[in-house]
Amino acid sequence: MSLGDEIRGHLPFLRRYARALTGSQQHGDNFVHTLLEVVVAAPEEFSSNRGTRIGLYRAFHRIWESAFIDEGGGDDEEDALVRAANRRLARITPLGRQILLLTALEGFSIEEAALITGTDDATVATLLDEAVADLDRESRTSALIIEDEPLIALELEQIVEALGHSVAGIAATHADAVAAFEKTEAGLVLADIQLADGSSGIDAVQEILGVAPVPVIFITAFPERLLTGNRVEPTFLISKPFRENTVRAAISQSLLFTPELAA
Repeated sequence: MSLGDEIRGHLPFLRRYARALTGSQQHGDNFVHTLLEVVVAAPEEFSSNRGTRIGLYRAFHRIWESAFIDEGGGDDEEDALVRAANRRLARITPLGRQILLLTALEGFSIEEAALITGTDDATVATLLDEAVADLDRESRTSALIIEDEPLIALELEQIVEALGHSVAGIAATHADAVAAFEKTEAGLVLADIQLADGSSGIDAVQEILGVAPVPVIFITAFPERLLTGNRVEPTFLISKPFRENTVRAAISQSLLFTPELAA
């Protein structure tokens, strides 16, 4: 199998990671595009002796680290919420933020995260604890859950409440979701893609975002169908079946981009 074929299978999930790390589809995809240009220009320098996936994320880490040092909080053309979130993220080291996502969102072990970031296991464990503690101190909000499976909706409700947030409502269809959002002050939306009556969670979210710019976390059994890079796609995307730590990390990250918290 060629290097290109090996990398291709990991790209949807690298896009997911890059978007969560930057809080933006555009910026995340730009980082991935830069990485691919680097690999194409010098494939002999791409090290995958620990496996292609770890090698890919390790190369991405070097690009992200360099960009963060050079650019800091971004330029004047960057989205206002992204700029505000970056100011708040100054409380968390870039490395700590990255380790949080590598372990909780991407499922890497502490040892693998250390290999990717060029640190040691003890440093990764310490930064992970600090990042989780910092994010758990963020202001609380209420969440609208759009999910047609009652047991999954209940599990999400328990996760949200365990983090100290409240649940504004649970909806199983597009129409119910929009109506529920308009009646509440939800600051976060957790949305499935395929809903009970055959309607689309994406359509429901697009209508909701026309009312207020709240962060959204999509939950689906087929993330690779959405992470193609060809159209508007979610920044925060969780695969089913999900792990509690994954949802927790996504909620904490997404809340960095709310207008209320960004002020």
